[in-house]
Amino acid sequence: MRGSIQKRGNSYAIRYEVGKKWDAVNECWQRNQKKEKVPYPHTKKHAEALLAERLNQLNRGDYLEPAKMTFAEFQSLWMKKYAIGEGQIRQSTLNLYDGFFRNHLVPAFGTQQLAIIGVEDIQGFKAEKTAAGLSPQTVKHLLRLLRQMLNHAIDWGYLRENPANKVRNPKVPRKEMDFLTTEEIGVFLNHVPAPWFPFFLTAIVSGMRFGELLAMKWGNLDWKRGQYFVRETWLRPRGEHPPSISEPKTDTSVAPVDLTPTCLEALASHRTTQLEERLRAGEEYKDMDLIFATPKGTMLDSGNVINRVYNPALKAAGLRRIRFHDLRHTCASLLIYLGECPKYIQKQLRHGSIEMTFDRYGHLFPDTNKETSRRVDEALFGGKLTLTGVV
Repeated sequence: MRGSIQKRGNSYAIRYEVGKKWDAVNECWQRNQKKEKVPYPHTKKHAEALLAERLNQLNRGDYLEPAKMTFAEFQSLWMKKYAIGEGQIRQSTLNLYDGFFRNHLVPAFGTQQLAIIGVEDIQGFKAEKTAAGLSPQTVKHLLRLLRQMLNHAIDWGYLRENPANKVRNPKVPRKEMDFLTTEEIGVFLNHVPAPWFPFFLTAIVSGMRFGELLAMKWGNLDWKRGQYFVRETWLRPRGEHPPSISEPKTDTSVAPVDLTPTCLEALASHRTTQLEERLRAGEEYKDMDLIFATPKGTMLDSGNVINRVYNPALKAAGLRRIRFHDLRHTCASLLIYLGECPKYIQKQLRHGSIEMTFDRYGHLFPDTNKETSRRVDEALFGGKLTLTGVV
């Protein structure tokens, strides 16, 4: 199957045959050729790549005329060729995408031709979802997924421009950070049920995320170094997919965190209790090497941890209700209070950069400007400076 490339001024077009069509006037079969303008960038190399892609689609039998392809048809093709086919997106994200497409994007755009979806359509979609009560963060995720998919439509020659690029994301209000003070940490831990003390102490001193705590494994714990190496995280259930354990989303999250001696002692005691539970469970015990598990060794239910243990403990301690993620902020604020250097705090929280650490916690560091200014004067003038010069 052949095709050709034609140059017209500073642009290119491609021609290719998509089968035969019946010529009723001459009563014979004619070649059914398609001509397609090459989108930006207008180079011969891009034209050759687009022609090769079209010929491959024809050979595979999954060719659809760009002008007639619907959003739903391209979405199916995109999932097959990119999202699933290239294996670049992990399963939990695919499950999230499936829900976004099934519940929002396909019902809104599915029957429309891909090439005629415009800025006004997408702006209307954004307004409709906002009015329906979706959070700004969710609407932002929907628009980001739409942009990503339509950018691939441009790369593959189905679109010339991406209308979603001209629709702004909704403003997402920044959640207020809260944390427990050193005094409140002690009060909270004193009201945590005894079997849960190791879990919440580990959360506070390590700064690990909720999903990372639920996925902790004994094999990743280095007792001699006093460190836990984060290699897994718990993934919440989505749709028909049950909760699971997978690698963390970012590379910087895969790193060791320091544990305190008291925390290690609590974990050692917890291990003894867990071994006793294993003996009682017998053959019903499922060994997943989890540090924090049910009496039968299986994964904890996240909702039960929050609603039956964490929130009641805060209430019993007479403390305000804060998010579980605020225990991670508690770890950061504790380290700042103790005077630890920002670089160590970045390492313990596994931030991708020191800028991220300062962006989130810079306001908690003590203001040392006046003290620094005084020390500069002492270094330069020994503290003996008048309006006319050094005495």
